[in-house]
Amino acid sequence: MSTRETASGSGAESDLDYDDLGLVAGLEIHQQLDTATKLFCQCPTEIREPEAADRTFTRYLHPTRSELGEIDEAALEESRVDREFEYLAYDSTCLVEEDDEPPHELDAEALETVLEIAQLMDMSPVDQAHVMRKIVVDGSNTSGFQRSTLIATDGEIETSEGAVGIEDLMLEEESAQRVEETDDGVRYSLDRLGIPLVEIGTKPDISTPEQALEAAERIGMLLRSTGKVKRGLGTIRQDVNVSIADGARVEIKGVQSLDDIDDIVRTEAARQRELVEIREELAERDASVGDVQDVTDVFEDTESGVIGGALNSGGAVMGVLLSGFDGIVGREIAPDRRLGTELSDHAKRHGAGGIFHTDELPAYGVTEAEVAALREAVGAGPDDAFAIVAADTDVAEAAIEAAAERAEAALEGVPEETRGANDDGTTRYLRPLPGAARMYPETDVPPVEPDPSEVPEPELLTEKVERYQDEFDLGEGLAEQVAYGKHMPLFEVVVADGIDPTLAATTLESTLTELRRDDVPVEALTETHIASVLQLVESGELPNEGVPDLLTVLAEEPDQTAEEAAEDAGLGGADEAEVREAVVGVVERNEEQVAEEGMQAFSGLMGECMGALRGKADGDLVSQLLREEIQKRA
Repeated sequence: MSTRETASGSGAESDLDYDDLGLVAGLEIHQQLDTATKLFCQCPTEIREPEAADRTFTRYLHPTRSELGEIDEAALEESRVDREFEYLAYDSTCLVEEDDEPPHELDAEALETVLEIAQLMDMSPVDQAHVMRKIVVDGSNTSGFQRSTLIATDGEIETSEGAVGIEDLMLEEESAQRVEETDDGVRYSLDRLGIPLVEIGTKPDISTPEQALEAAERIGMLLRSTGKVKRGLGTIRQDVNVSIADGARVEIKGVQSLDDIDDIVRTEAARQRELVEIREELAERDASVGDVQDVTDVFEDTESGVIGGALNSGGAVMGVLLSGFDGIVGREIAPDRRLGTELSDHAKRHGAGGIFHTDELPAYGVTEAEVAALREAVGAGPDDAFAIVAADTDVAEAAIEAAAERAEAALEGVPEETRGANDDGTTRYLRPLPGAARMYPETDVPPVEPDPSEVPEPELLTEKVERYQDEFDLGEGLAEQVAYGKHMPLFEVVVADGIDPTLAATTLESTLTELRRDDVPVEALTETHIASVLQLVESGELPNEGVPDLLTVLAEEPDQTAEEAAEDAGLGGADEAEVREAVVGVVERNEEQVAEEGMQAFSGLMGECMGALRGKADGDLVSQLLREEIQKRA
């Protein structure tokens, strides 16, 4: 496969030769497991609505030192932002999530599932698994750390561009769910905290965006093959590590959609190439970053709303001279993102709304005269730029210092950092890359010795498709829908209980989809609801045609059993005498049409008969009796 691709750079399309760039990428796939209980307690793994919370509490978090006395740089930067964290607790969460009770032993079901995944990737389980604490002070864990356990190493998956090694497989606890920003900080929900999460890290063997996407798709298929992973929005996240030969390793967090991975890699490679070119141009200009200065006096009579608002509140305007940066701060390094955007991202981490820089001024109420006065005040020449922040004095000073540090990093090229994925395929600065000081042992949970010998190897989804065709006589399309669909585990269960495979497959993949399109609240249906409806059909108590109606009733009244709902709605199977009576009634009402058209009237009358019986009769029986009655009168 060719490694030449088209990507955006400096606002224009340009060819990227990934071999020439020396592109190297790796993946970290995070997938929630569909276990009955959480990783370190017996609470259910169900997501709740924030309105269902029955109590709240607040915390302030700060980083701790590792066993060697070191503090992780990423955690330290996160802690510089003073925030209050509020947590929503439920009747389905406990003191373990609140960090008011020690964690219990590692969940056995989660461990077994992870060992199944390890087998699918030809990985070697560790002899003894030790739980570690990974420092996280963004509020997503009440304890200030995430518990993580190495389960297996040294695996491999195949792609069309060659093998991709699997570095490690971790079993972790999911973080708390971010609900919203508050005036004082962030509000989190504890329903998600502690759900078992598998993290799969590949080796840096990926050399093209397409291979990154293919590897992610392969891993996703292997995970779903277990039938023990959660499905739906937010249950799987992808992180991507990207670097080019002259760049640096950048970790991109939170890629929600699998389909975005190749675009993320492509855009990041182009961004790093632009930053390398900027570094070379700055070196030619002998560029430098000056000291932070207070330039409030320049804007004493400003009409700029942002700057005036800050000054009227007793704030200040702080700035930094960027010698040799003229025209470069405003240069596009990714679609709709410039070097100035990078400086602004760093400033925002310290509470500022952003920065102004001379490549974009005059604008935002800042006049040409003020720009000229600013240049004169700091001694900026025609090849120089200047960045400013207007805010409370302490915020403005911290924010402009952060922006200045990012400008200094531009002199070196591409900074190693953690970035967040945006919806448009670009990324934004989050924090420095974490280091080894981030991890230290968890002393409250005993180690476990994984035993893969008792764990059966799961059947691949590709193999399921073939088996469903051969064993159950499903068509290829329907077999693939079932195997790759979220209801695959339920299909396996009901078919094993004697339900007709075609009925089960069409109900799970077609009927439920049609009901959802008709705005039926199918999310209220449990697996028990669906299995019970199918059992009623199998026992002859409900015709096939009654399945949609009964599922609709149960979706709207989920507290009922299938039997109760069928009885209340009159959806039980009608005997032959009742069916014939209904058919005769339809034929007699349409006697003139039957006399004129004979059997050609069948199609229209069939629909009327089924409507009259309201799903209480099997279509084959209705068809047979209708043909008999038409023939009598034709």
